[in-house]
Amino acid sequence: MTAPPAPDGHPVERDHIEFSGSPAPTLGVEWEFALVDKVTGELSNSAAALFEKVVAHDDPALQQRVHRELLRNTVELVTGVCTTTGEAISDLRGTLRIVSEMADEIGVDLFGAGTHPYGEWSTQQLTDSPRYAELIERTQWWGRQMLIWGVHVHVGIDRQEKVLPIVNALLAFYPHLLALSASSPMWSGTDTGYASNRAMMFQQLPTAGLPFQFTTWEQFEAFVADQKTTGIIDDINEVRWDIRPSPRLGTVEVRVCDGVSSLTELGAIVALIHCLVVDLDDQFTAGTLPREMAPWLVQENKWRAARYGLDAVIITDADCSERLVTDDLADILTRLAPTAARLGCTDELASVWSIVTGKASYQRQRAVLERTGSMFDVVAAVVAELDRG
Repeated sequence: MTAPPAPDGHPVERDHIEFSGSPAPTLGVEWEFALVDKVTGELSNSAAALFEKVVAHDDPALQQRVHRELLRNTVELVTGVCTTTGEAISDLRGTLRIVSEMADEIGVDLFGAGTHPYGEWSTQQLTDSPRYAELIERTQWWGRQMLIWGVHVHVGIDRQEKVLPIVNALLAFYPHLLALSASSPMWSGTDTGYASNRAMMFQQLPTAGLPFQFTTWEQFEAFVADQKTTGIIDDINEVRWDIRPSPRLGTVEVRVCDGVSSLTELGAIVALIHCLVVDLDDQFTAGTLPREMAPWLVQENKWRAARYGLDAVIITDADCSERLVTDDLADILTRLAPTAARLGCTDELASVWSIVTGKASYQRQRAVLERTGSMFDVVAAVVAELDRG
């Protein structure tokens, strides 16, 4: 594409970003875990040893489903391209079973939460990668602080013109997703008072946080071109927004959620995201998408959900209506029931309400701390929630 003229009158050439549309609303899930020592509960820089076992397993499919991350205390499990929530969870269950056994052999457990209650950044080691080294060189103290883990969900979109309207519309549901998944109340030995301290930490990186609300694909292309021209990014994947287009995969990627401790809760959250994206796709096609919320309202909702979790009173629309997030969620689940039936995730979507009634992870962690006074016990409780299949 050709951009508007530069000040000297000459056009500035910007590369077109091709969106490789998905013919169906497929799913892909990325599930991050911290590695913790079985005896002390401390974060363990054991990823290299774990990946040696993955390689020795001599299974190319497994190697594609287990990824390295920024720090050596982290492992990420990913699915292939799936059509239903049940298929995605089954895919992850198989990988989890193998990786858990490997973790046992090197004396570590998989810990599924947004932050570790008493982990210290100064003792954590970087994964050997020029890309990660450059990130830390640029971001310094904030980059080194990123002891955070999350869940990313990709949903396939068939046409480019739908992508940005769906991304913008999804922002209205940001607080619901964050409140349900919030699992990072503690940081460096302190209860922060937040349900999701991870959400507050991650947005400190220069390309992370809430997305800009572009109205055209050309605006998005111009943004990416500016980021590359000024050296902020080298590749589009370095735009680390909480919700972002993933042009190469043909998906919208939802990166809102904190780390999750069990397959059951993960299935609930994946089903909700799948249904929300498909429902918004339907609304786009019908021309009935609601008016977008102003960026300052979206920003306030993110803060409220991070601070108060399931007790947050959120802003629900562009007219500044307000409501308790769980009351709004109840109506959303009812409205999405036909979509869930169509997508084959009725049971998983229904189990979203079990998170509300059974308490979210941040609430369960605080209950353990109140009962025992021990953050070690909090780590043990989170580890124990993992169903290894």
